[in-house]
Amino acid sequence: MYWTLELASYLEDAPWPATKDELIDFAMRTGAPLEVVENLQAIEDDEEVFESIEDIWPDYPSKEDFFFNEDEY
Repeated sequence: MYWTLELASYLEDAPWPATKDELIDFAMRTGAPLEVVENLQAIEDDEEVFESIEDIWPDYPSKEDFFFNEDEY
């Protein structure tokens, strides 16, 4: 299982919190690439409820990870 920013972006609008099956269903309905569905299927815990993408990909970068000042724009 591997995640990239592009793949993870397909789950930004997912109905959080969600189970593994709900996320797979969402990814398929929204036309996410096959890699997204395969990554979700590789998750071992079927019963866990995920609160956000960070629960699936702990290294998902947040806005604070980017070095720019929003006030300047």
